Amino acid sequence: MALVEREPLALPAGASAGTAIEPLGVLARPATKTGWRAWVTTVDHKKIGIMYGVVAMFFFLVGGLEATLIRLQLAQPNGSILSADVYNQVYTMHGVTMVFLVIMPMAAAFANYLLPLQIGARDVAFPRLNALSFWVFLFGGLFLNRSWFVGGGGPDCGWFCYAPNSGVTFSPTHGVDFYSIGLQIAGVASLIGSVNLIVTVLNMRAPGMTLFRMPVFTWMQLVVQMLLLFSLPVITVALFLLSFDRNFGSNFFNVAQGADPLLWQHLFWIFGHPEVYILILPSFGIVSEIIPVMARKPIYGYPFMVFSGIAIGFMGFGVWAHHMFASGLGPMSVAAFSLSTMFIAVPTGVKILNWMATMWGGKILYNTPMLFSAGLVAMFTIGGLSGVTHAIAPADTQQTDTYYIVAHFHYVLFGGALLGLFAGFYFWWPKIFGLMLNDKLGKWHFWVTLVGFNLTFGPMHILGLQGMSRRIQTYQSTDGFTFWNQVATLGVFIIGAGLILFLYNCVHSYRTWKAAGRPNPGPDPWDARSLEWSIPSPTPEHNFDVVPEIHAQDDFWHRKYGEDERGRAVRIATTESVAQKGDAKGVHLPSPSFYPLILAAGLPIIGYGVIFNRLIAIPGVLLFLFGIYGWAFEPATEPGDHEGDHGHDDHGGDDHDGAALATPATEEAPVG
Repeated sequence: MALVEREPLALPAGASAGTAIEPLGVLARPATKTGWRAWVTTVDHKKIGIMYGVVAMFFFLVGGLEATLIRLQLAQPNGSILSADVYNQVYTMHGVTMVFLVIMPMAAAFANYLLPLQIGARDVAFPRLNALSFWVFLFGGLFLNRSWFVGGGGPDCGWFCYAPNSGVTFSPTHGVDFYSIGLQIAGVASLIGSVNLIVTVLNMRAPGMTLFRMPVFTWMQLVVQMLLLFSLPVITVALFLLSFDRNFGSNFFNVAQGADPLLWQHLFWIFGHPEVYILILPSFGIVSEIIPVMARKPIYGYPFMVFSGIAIGFMGFGVWAHHMFASGLGPMSVAAFSLSTMFIAVPTGVKILNWMATMWGGKILYNTPMLFSAGLVAMFTIGGLSGVTHAIAPADTQQTDTYYIVAHFHYVLFGGALLGLFAGFYFWWPKIFGLMLNDKLGKWHFWVTLVGFNLTFGPMHILGLQGMSRRIQTYQSTDGFTFWNQVATLGVFIIGAGLILFLYNCVHSYRTWKAAGRPNPGPDPWDARSLEWSIPSPTPEHNFDVVPEIHAQDDFWHRKYGEDERGRAVRIATTESVAQKGDAKGVHLPSPSFYPLILAAGLPIIGYGVIFNRLIAIPGVLLFLFGIYGWAFEPATEPGDHEGDHGHDDHGGDDHDGAALATPATEEAPVG
């Protein structure tokens, strides 16, 4: 039997496995603190990822409550649970919450935690900017929801908030002001995060980690960050103009003064359609990691998976006007965007076929992560097929503003994005927390969620084709909508039961694991393929004892397996022999800081000043400036944390925010 020989792990001169690499000039992070201070001041990308996930799950509960109110209102004809005005506010905030405060930050949670691990880095490029991104997002989300209490109610214009309908004439309360300013704050968070993660992926990969050795998840997140970088400025401009119209008397969307009534729609959907891929591509990346592991096969057609993701991102900017076929664009525009909408289905179909080819003939493990991944493939296919019908302009004109549209985008965003995110929770939970979620409860969670999801949104296809408008708060018994609305309402309660099962699983697994004294699942409980599984669980603060040198795609798997003379995979090393131990000493990392929190806290106060009284903005501006000043002059470390400083402060970038920290003195930073 001939085994494929592997090159030994490359180490700096004189080092052995498990030896900490000599850092280049960023001083050591103080000893790990516990309690609230450790979380409030952290600049550790892993803790920030966990905080993103926790806050997103809280807003998931809020958005779920709003969805339940919508379904209760529509469960029977002439519903009276919500007035027409409150119903408008609830469905607006449900959409805003689920898009901007749930799916985006859940994806950011995985990106923050996993990207440095998958490329072999010890941290992100700008750790304090990373912390700032989280705190700005948190304050933006809380600011948005404060409109219920101090703004006269939530915004009442739909999650797209079309102007001029969102002007003061039609929305006289402050709900839309909270919407426009709150989304600007949240957008700053996403923009900061995108720049940070792009720089991290392009500049901080381990030696040998070329772009086409990166995991598919890392690639999809890189595409997402590029989409954010180029699409967020467009919606920011629109929100800025809307804020000026409402608070300073400008006329950007005032049709009576000559404004274009379609200006807002163009600005919003130039952002809004790339936003769909911002939401779904992270889940595509997640299942592209899980399916090969659970099928015991490498991903089929890796280059096609990567280039199809890039194509989706690029083409996503060229299909926005299919949201506007009913607005009178004219036949040439409609024809052009019909064709582009058809074409964008091609790279998406490539991904679906590659996932199916990866599963075909594999020794599939039907555990919870795999079930959720397979669920994404099936449900997203349904959503994609219904979406292609929107490329046919006459059909789209019939479907516009009906529940058929609601069914379509929920099959894409719930059946696609959220099922993929839950797959990621179950897959990476042992890596993050050092314990396994209960697989039996996880399977119950999957099947209950899948049944509830299809009961909720499947009937909406029928309701839409029957002519039920998506934005009515009631209907008559003679309309024929009652039965399917009752089925959909039943479904949303089943989805809620599935979410309760997940939360119970989290608590139950932790308690039983602790009480039973069960062993740590180890660094690699799934026999996985990518670098994050080569280090202990939970992940050490410094990530890697030794920055690995990469020789192949799925390098960690190749360290465990070789090939015999017939090309069959054979085990050549145990996980324990190739995994790192997590016992590095003296690894240098940036120090914690309060200033990202302080700086972010000034933004909502400035927002209150814009809405209510300019004087209120003054303390917000002062707090913001104080945060910037303190950040700029804060020492890189706390007093006494100079052990091991070798004085190389000219390396690794900025002392205050640099994380090109722990690069071996003998290696050059990879650039391609």
